[in-house]
Amino acid sequence: MSLTAGIVGLPNVGKSTLFNAITNQKILAENYPFATIEPNVGVVTVPDERMNKLKDMYCPNKFIPTAYEFTDIAGLVKGASKGEGLGNKFLSHIRETDAIVEVVRCFDDGKIIHVEGDVDPIRDIETINLELAIADLDIINNRLEKVSKKARTTKNKDDLLEVETLEKCKKSLEENKPIRQIQLSEEEQKVIKSYSFLTQKPIIYVANIKEEELGNPDNEYVNKVKEYAKKENSKVVSLCAQVEEEISEMTEEEKKEMLEAVGIEESGLNKLITATYDILGLATYFTVGKDEVRAWTFKKGMNAKQCAGIIHTDFEKGFIRAEVMSYDDLIECGSELKVKEAGKARLEGKEYLMQDGDICHFRFNV
Repeated sequence: MSLTAGIVGLPNVGKSTLFNAITNQKILAENYPFATIEPNVGVVTVPDERMNKLKDMYCPNKFIPTAYEFTDIAGLVKGASKGEGLGNKFLSHIRETDAIVEVVRCFDDGKIIHVEGDVDPIRDIETINLELAIADLDIINNRLEKVSKKARTTKNKDDLLEVETLEKCKKSLEENKPIRQIQLSEEEQKVIKSYSFLTQKPIIYVANIKEEELGNPDNEYVNKVKEYAKKENSKVVSLCAQVEEEISEMTEEEKKEMLEAVGIEESGLNKLITATYDILGLATYFTVGKDEVRAWTFKKGMNAKQCAGIIHTDFEKGFIRAEVMSYDDLIECGSELKVKEAGKARLEGKEYLMQDGDICHFRFNV
């Protein structure tokens, strides 16, 4: 299952530095706008201690954790929706992502230029969010112009539903409310799915702070971001992108010592990766054995047959049943045999809703 989170923000807020840390790749990160022109894509693994325990238990030949993509997208400036800066290129790259990670500068440093001249995280957030809303409104207005007259004339049910849904989205955006905050029915969501509206995507705000504030990250700027995010039911992760980039190159032992030195238990990156995974509504199931221990990403609410299809389409087409045990039961019992002896191994049909931590073996016939 290919999923992507796009890292966005004004120029010089720490986006590319954060991306370097996430993927441990060395991309251009310079102290001037538009250093990043084409989107850089990197795959990141989801931290999951369960995988380490399964690895120790099975000693597999192959060990594959679950992963998804982070895309570093060029810095945005005011007027992007009208073509300013990198304009439409920037916005088109965001449309291709499943979630938005918006990096916000929450530190003062006279040596690092701010595109607006001073540090104001709420202004920066609203600059970006306004550009996203304007871009969505342009699409809505263009579409309504084409479909409204047709819907009034033909009274076609599908056209009328599309007009009604788009009008609802337009009204929300004009009231400075993103589409993701609108209560839409399943039918309405299907109607607008193909538009990939920017303000419909879930968002996480990354408050980029100074190293010396890591032990107590709630500075004045961060608190303002949290207040803003709370109003729209979004998440905030505080981190120091520079520190995260440094520890990404360290061994596990060195990383642990560094985290202790700055007064935190878990890296900001781990928190961000977990939070992004969560807002996308994702969960993990496992396949295990001597050949391979592997984690698979699925959307919460998917059934066993659909999850089998993530491995291979033949698994879904010829699905017979799923042999399932929970990770917790396996750890508690100590082996698959003991799970079965305890009566905790199950045979599930195609409509079984997969749970996070399920360990599965799919039976199929094609």
